[in-house]
Amino acid sequence: MNMSGDQIREGLRNDEFIPFFQPVVTLHTGEVAGVEVLARWQHGSLGIVPPGAFIAIAEQEGLIGELTAMLVWKAFTAARMLPDPQWLAINISPHLLRDLTLPKRIREAAEAAAFPLNRLVIEITESALVENLEHAQTISRELRAQGCRLALDDFGTGYSSLLHLQSLPFDELKVDRSFVGSMTERRESRKIVSAVVGLGQSLGLETIAEGVETQEQAEMLLALGCEMGQGWLFGRPVPAEQLSDVTIARPAVKLRLTSSFWRDISYNSPPGQRLSHLQALYDGAPVGLAFLSPDLRYISINQQLAEMNNVPVQKHLGRFVSEIIPGVYPQLEPHLRRALAGESVTAVELTQPATESRDDEAFLVSYLPAFDEAGEVVGVSVTVVDITARKRTEAALRESEDHYRHMVELNPQIPWVLDDKGMATMIGPRWRQITGMSEEDYRGRGFINALHPADQKRVVETIEHSLRTGEPIDVRCRVRTSSGEWRWIHSRGAPRRDGAGRIIRWYGSADDIDAQKQLEEELRRRVGEVNLPSSEIA
Repeated sequence: MNMSGDQIREGLRNDEFIPFFQPVVTLHTGEVAGVEVLARWQHGSLGIVPPGAFIAIAEQEGLIGELTAMLVWKAFTAARMLPDPQWLAINISPHLLRDLTLPKRIREAAEAAAFPLNRLVIEITESALVENLEHAQTISRELRAQGCRLALDDFGTGYSSLLHLQSLPFDELKVDRSFVGSMTERRESRKIVSAVVGLGQSLGLETIAEGVETQEQAEMLLALGCEMGQGWLFGRPVPAEQLSDVTIARPAVKLRLTSSFWRDISYNSPPGQRLSHLQALYDGAPVGLAFLSPDLRYISINQQLAEMNNVPVQKHLGRFVSEIIPGVYPQLEPHLRRALAGESVTAVELTQPATESRDDEAFLVSYLPAFDEAGEVVGVSVTVVDITARKRTEAALRESEDHYRHMVELNPQIPWVLDDKGMATMIGPRWRQITGMSEEDYRGRGFINALHPADQKRVVETIEHSLRTGEPIDVRCRVRTSSGEWRWIHSRGAPRRDGAGRIIRWYGSADDIDAQKQLEEELRRRVGEVNLPSSEIA
């Protein structure tokens, strides 16, 4: 059933469009990486109406901008409870990518709801890029400059072009549900999913599979190197009231020996056909793959893994693993022995130290035993994913965070942030060093308790005056130190406003001026002595 334009207008007037949220899960850990916003219509008489009944009509009637604004505001407000670093993903209609003010409007909505843009993912469909690539480039780069991440949605559904991936600064690639849904039955779909995941990895993009409904699909995606999954297997879309339920981690995806995909490769085919099946998969796979004999010799290997080992394919065949990669073999051998004993070993992180010709590298390795008709292990299937770039990015981020933390800790000033009602949301670490107050103690107006009783009323009145007038905060007062002494500080701050001129936050800092105050008191005392009457000097 399709709704009419007039019905949609009435729904907008009645504020009936609401966001639902569906989790996106990291496959090898089960942790929730983020949630995607999905549009729903809470119709007065029809109940919950799915997006297929109104999105296309809203686009045709020119109502998609108003509808999106309503959903985005509600989604940002609800998503404030998401634990850091879980992110929020919003799908943008192709029609909105014609509007060059889109980044500004998204930024203003996020700031008004106090939702950080560095935890926002903007999903763009390929069809949107076909209509006006130049506008899409401008808008995408501005969104990235604001801190947003970008995902290319529904990749491979008819408008696929490497030009799009080259021309726009995407961070994520989403595999369309039509391929994921049939990948366990159709070899063609499996090859397409493998190629898309491989393309994402080669470009340094995270890959997310949509429409994951079965455990077997999840296992296959994990084996192909896909990083995240989204679908009914991990959770159905829920309204904002149930958002906290979808943020809970799920069980990690594990490769099971009963998977029909792996059975087909391992023991339901004659030996010659089995190898041809393996080689066909190797040739199209985006990750490193190999098959080892029971004595741990290479039976077959694909080009990707050969390049990781820095040894040509032909020189691997028939040789022991310990000969090809002697430097890391001691790390691998215990896991290989477990696989030979019939155990599936997945997601083992391996570090290869730097050499004269290569920097240090990191890999995610999985070993899956293959069985014959009698159930005996006839070899080990190897999957290797190069995670070096990801590890270096994580290390650089940790180093950057350490630098920032040290800068804040060494800064003699005390930075602070108040919300639009004058409640403290952040005070720098020196506040705790001076006052002994924890974050829980100072939040809201708790920081007032650290001030001298004679100064408290004056400080509150100064803040309230600035909230009413928008004038900068400028006040001097005494704070009680953790040792029980009183020290003078000078606190100054200014408001930050949104696009409509409303104050959304106050930023400022406090300086320790106790030494200055002591000098002023000493100066006043000495001036007083100089000005004593002559009768008191005799």
